[in-house]
Amino acid sequence: MSATPGRIFLSRIVGQAVYDPAGDQVGKLRDVVVAVRSAKQRPRVLGIVVEVLGRRRVFLPITRVTSMDSGQIITTGVLNVRRFEQRSTETLAIHELLDRSVTLPDGSPGTVYDLAMEQDPRRDWYISNLAVQAAGKRFGRRGPQQVLEWDEVKGLTSEETTQGATHLLATMDEMRAADVANALRDLPPKRRMEVVTELDDERLADVLEELPEKYQVEILGVLDPGRAVDVLTEMDPDDAADLLGELPPATAEQLLAQMEPDDAEDVRRLLSYEERTAGGMMTTEPVVLPADATIAEALARVRNPDVIPALASMVYVCRSPLETPTGKFLGVVHFQALLREPPSTLVGAIVDNDIDWPRPTASLEHVANLLAAYNMVALPVVDENARLLGAVTIDDVLDHLLPKGWRESDPDTGEVMSRG
Repeated sequence: MSATPGRIFLSRIVGQAVYDPAGDQVGKLRDVVVAVRSAKQRPRVLGIVVEVLGRRRVFLPITRVTSMDSGQIITTGVLNVRRFEQRSTETLAIHELLDRSVTLPDGSPGTVYDLAMEQDPRRDWYISNLAVQAAGKRFGRRGPQQVLEWDEVKGLTSEETTQGATHLLATMDEMRAADVANALRDLPPKRRMEVVTELDDERLADVLEELPEKYQVEILGVLDPGRAVDVLTEMDPDDAADLLGELPPATAEQLLAQMEPDDAEDVRRLLSYEERTAGGMMTTEPVVLPADATIAEALARVRNPDVIPALASMVYVCRSPLETPTGKFLGVVHFQALLREPPSTLVGAIVDNDIDWPRPTASLEHVANLLAAYNMVALPVVDENARLLGAVTIDDVLDHLLPKGWRESDPDTGEVMSRG
């Protein structure tokens, strides 16, 4: 290990790139694995959790880290690619120790907002210090911050009944929803729900859409029904329908009854279709425009960051009403076509409608064949009266084509792996 000056605070290295000796990036540091032994003994650092391609998290022993200078984490290049699975004797410093409530040397309460690690003369790494925020004496105010030795505080080695997640969530601010979902999946159930509690509804909805079904059901089952409804409303209708389809029918009906009528109607319509059909996979919220809309208006709609890339690949041109089910479907305009024409051109003048678009009962295989045959990432779904019902995107097709439980499996073997 190269000489690393002083302490390394974990908040400064979480999310940092991890490189092999040749300088090629192999992943990002997501956590530090430690062994918490007692209130007096500093936790020993066992290794780091590295997120590699495909959002798989693997364990890298600290002995294979050769440098942490200037925030650059360099390894020996030897990486066990089996998925990290936490052992009962291990603690995730970032995900489990941040936001812990502790008792300070003067007996007052405080909260851990950062941790520091140091290397001893034998080249072993330990968690040496805690950055803590004292509780404010006045409501709404924070107390002073201080850095203390591990053994100067009490409460870190005992099981805490409640724990916040403010500082942990700060480390996830720049992470994609899929990466946050990956992190939540690896947490113990108690800690997972503490994090879920502090996520806002929109962020939680995005994260839920990326979680395997069993975790979705677990989280929704613990949420207050009112909040569960709010989160379902923030989800894409097709994802909300998939999740409700995993719940007991009585529970799903109770939640649907509390949703806004328009939102509930979309979800009920999706639930009426078989899962592996175009209707069961489609979203009811594609980008729909009238024929007299300009290309400038179309580009403004697909530029919206809330529209996923697959849905932004084309606009769907229809007669009024423009909410699905729409009036007569006139065709699609691909994003590339929007870029080729003057902004004042009407979308109705450049629509494509020469494909036999799938009906809601079309099979998964039929939809996949159409996407492949015409090199598309999304398809309109229409009824027998040529009304637009929704759109199927390639990510939903892949979700059904991949083996069940693919979000939890090793990308190379298809098996859920743990480190040896």
